[in-house]
Amino acid sequence: MEKRPFVTKEKLEEIAEQYPTPFHIYDEKGIRENAKKLKEAFAWNPGYKEYFAVKATPNPFILNILKEFGCGTDCSSETELMMADALGFSGGDIMFSSNDTPAEEFQFAHKIGAIINLDDITHIEYLEKAIGEIPETISCRYNPGGVFKISNDIMDNPGDSKYGMTTEQMFEAYKILKEKGAKHFGIHAFLASNTVTNEYYPLLAKILFELAVKLKEETGAHVKFINLSGGIGIPYRPDQEPNDIMAIGEGVRKAYEEILVPAGMDDVAIYTELGRYMLGPYGALVTRAIHEKHTHKEYVGVDACAVNLMRPAMYGAYHHVTVMGRENDPCDHKYDVVGSLCENNDKFAIDRMLPEIHKGDLLYIHDTGAHGFAMGYNYNGKLKSAELLLREDGSVEMIRRAETPKDYFATFDFCDILEDLI
Repeated sequence: MEKRPFVTKEKLEEIAEQYPTPFHIYDEKGIRENAKKLKEAFAWNPGYKEYFAVKATPNPFILNILKEFGCGTDCSSETELMMADALGFSGGDIMFSSNDTPAEEFQFAHKIGAIINLDDITHIEYLEKAIGEIPETISCRYNPGGVFKISNDIMDNPGDSKYGMTTEQMFEAYKILKEKGAKHFGIHAFLASNTVTNEYYPLLAKILFELAVKLKEETGAHVKFINLSGGIGIPYRPDQEPNDIMAIGEGVRKAYEEILVPAGMDDVAIYTELGRYMLGPYGALVTRAIHEKHTHKEYVGVDACAVNLMRPAMYGAYHHVTVMGRENDPCDHKYDVVGSLCENNDKFAIDRMLPEIHKGDLLYIHDTGAHGFAMGYNYNGKLKSAELLLREDGSVEMIRRAETPKDYFATFDFCDILEDLI
C-alpha cells in the first residue's frame, strides 16, 4: 500500500518558485471533508461539539475553516486563548484545558468566558483565589490510573501521566465545586494517544458515562457534558488502516444509550477535542534534497530539519516520505534522510528504503498537518518555514510567512547590542 500526496510534483515545483522550500502545505478540500464527516458521525447527539486542539495547528486560517463547521477551540495557554478570542470564538466555544496553570491564564480564560477544565483538585482553591469565584459551568479532568488496555493490547499508561484527578478526587472535587456555586459540570479524560482502532472512543465513553452516573447519584451534580478529548489517531504508516469515524460515533452512541439514557441523563452533550485526526493527514512538509553523503551509511541531506518537524527526532516517530516524480520507481536504495542541525537525531527517516534520490528532488513528508509546524523551535538559529494552504480551487495562499533573521533577533529590541540586525 502506498500513501499518495494530495498535490502533484508539477504543482509543488510551481509553488516552490514563489515560496522556497521547506514549507508546510495544507489541503483545504481534505480538511473540509473530514470536518463534515466528523459532524455527521456524532449528529445523533444534539449537543455535540468538536473543540479543535489549537496546539496541533495554531493557525487562524485553519481555525476559521473549522469554525464554518461549528467547531470550537481547545486552548492550553493564554496565547491560544487570545487567538481564539480574536477570531470570534465566543466563551462557550472555547475550552481551556491546561495544567500547572498560572493564575493570569485562569483570569484571562474567565474574562473571555471560556469553559475551564481543571486538571487537579488543588486547582479549585487556586482558581477561586485567581478569579474571585467558581464559574457556574466547570469541568474536571479524570485519570483512572493503571494501564489502559483494549482487549489484551496496552494502549497507554494513564497511571504514569501527570494529567487529571483520581476517582476519589473527582467525587471530592464535584462536592467542593457544588458547594462553591458550580451548577453545571463536565468530565474530561484523555487515556491514550494516537489510537488507530475504532474501539478506543466507545470504551473511553463507557468508562466516563459510568463515572458520570455515579457522580450524579452521589453528589447530585448536573453533568452537562462529557468530553472524550483527543486520542483518535491517524495511519502514519502506509500499511495501517485508518479509523472509521462513523463506526466510532456509532460505538459511542450505543454506550450512551446503554448507560446514560436509563439513568435519565439523555441531555448530556458529547464533546471532542481532536487535533491529529482533524488535521494530521491534510498537511505535509515539502523539502528539497540538497546534499548526499556516502560514509558508513548513505545519507540524503534536505533543506528542512527537526525545527520544521521534530516528531521523528523527539519520539522516533514514523513519517512516510514520497520522492516526488519517482513514485513508480523501485525502492531499492537505503537512506537516512537528515537535516542540518548539530544533533544526530535530526533525521526524518532512518534506514528507509526509497527510490534513488538526486540532488534537487522534492521530498514530500506526509501527515505533518498536526504537531508539525506547531512544535517548531529555533535551535541552531534555524528559522521556521512558511505555511501554505492549497485551496479547493487549486490556488495556493500563504497563511504564515517564513521567519526571517529579523524575527529571530526581535527579542533584543530592548537594547542596541544587535540594532543593525533588528
